Amino acid sequence: MNPIIEKLTGMDALTDQVVAMDLLIAAKSGVRNYAMAVTEAGTPEIKEILTRHLEEALDMHEQITNYMVENGWYHAWNTNEQLKMNLNNINTALNLPTL
Repeated sequence: MNPIIEKLTGMDALTDQVVAMDLLIAAKSGVRNYAMAVTEAGTPEIKEILTRHLEEALDMHEQITNYMVENGWYHAWNTNEQLKMNLNNINTALNLPTL
């Protein structure tokens, strides 16, 4: 998004957070899909390949989670704080001006 529009809409602080959250959700989905695929693998070779991909997906998920925690965007172990942040983000989105 254009930095000027980000500033005018109040999205400048949320843009990186939103992108990171989307990436985290996609990573979680990938982990689930690989885990299911490993249990359905027809041969040991395919199971080994899928297991390797699952481990890489888990590593990626961990890296994204750590990045978000370090930036204060994700509070996986403090549900009250995460709920407050989610409500604040919802209110920000609801109050964005329409362009």
